[in-house]
Amino acid sequence: EYVVGQVSGSLGAGAAPPAPLGRLFSGAAAPPVLLPVPAENKKRKRAEEVEKVSEDRSAPVVQEPVVKAKKARKKEPSKAEKKLADRENALEQADEEENQKLFQNKTKQKKKASQEITKKVNSATGTTAKQQNRKKVADEAVDRRTVFVGNLPVTCTVQVLKSLFKKYGQIQSLRFRSLIPAEDTISKKVAAIKHKMHPNAKFINAYVVFKEECDAQNALKENGTEIATGFHIRVDMASKTSSHDNKRSVFLGNLPYDIVDDAVREHFLVCGEVVGVRVVRDSKTGLGKGFGYVLFENTDAVHLALKLNNSVLMGRKIRVQRIGQKKKAPQKTPDQPRAPKGRVDTTTKKKSYSNDSFVGEKATPLKKSTKPKRLKTIPKNKAGKNK
Repeated sequence: EYVVGQVSGSLGAGAAPPAPLGRLFSGAAAPPVLLPVPAENKKRKRAEEVEKVSEDRSAPVVQEPVVKAKKARKKEPSKAEKKLADRENALEQADEEENQKLFQNKTKQKKKASQEITKKVNSATGTTAKQQNRKKVADEAVDRRTVFVGNLPVTCTVQVLKSLFKKYGQIQSLRFRSLIPAEDTISKKVAAIKHKMHPNAKFINAYVVFKEECDAQNALKENGTEIATGFHIRVDMASKTSSHDNKRSVFLGNLPYDIVDDAVREHFLVCGEVVGVRVVRDSKTGLGKGFGYVLFENTDAVHLALKLNNSVLMGRKIRVQRIGQKKKAPQKTPDQPRAPKGRVDTTTKKKSYSNDSFVGEKATPLKKSTKPKRLKTIPKNKAGKNK
């Protein structure tokens, strides 16, 4: 058995000096006693560490609600704070109610606007056939009681016109038309009230509405009466059903723009009695558009009026024609160049002949055989001779 300190010396030679470990234990009388140390359990250590960490984490969590509860108990709201909170809640509720009311009002306004738009569209296009028929019937009834009066002087007033037509019956309404104001900024109604007419305007038109149809028919007797010097009025029914006799009328073209109705009347009085003169004019300026119509009492006057074609009226040669007269299409000349025989004119239409004009029998077209043609075979004897 080895003693402590002998191990180092036994490893080397005998002459070697003693090891340093031997020097340390050389003074000890007895050898040191070695005590066994129990091994530590690593699993237990780990479990203890985990428990400590869990305790550290859980400790503040448990303590926080207690502290909060204490603070909440200490901070109880006072009466003033409660009043303020109640006021704030009431204000918030009031704001919410106002917002709801505004939203409801906006929705109502949108519905009303949409309904108005639909009403306007329906009124423009006609909602139902019944309403359209009612309007037509009402308008036709009013037109039957309305009389158109043309070629009135600009100085004509409501009183003068009423005094002229009141003898035929009770007048319901009276309105002037074809007014040309002196300035563009003034409306026609204001111009009629203030008598501010354009200096070049010489005449106006009017509509007279009677209460009964028979009165309007009787008022047609005033057609052609001279209401002022150089102004023979034209009285006609305003209804669309009023027929204009084309057989007793004449179309006029190339008229001067500043022509007056009485000038046309005087020009055609030579042909016969003139019932009415109508010169088509611009509604904004009152100037003529260069054409018009003349209505005579008899058809014989039309033949005489046609002879005044190319006659001079106010320095211009006027054109006189029958109404509805169409220009004849130019006839084809017989000396037209023919197409060559080789070409076929595909543009010309095929003439259709009736069965009555055909004389003879129709030829039956030959049927083409669909069988393939056989090649002619030459006999051997003939073939040798040809060689």
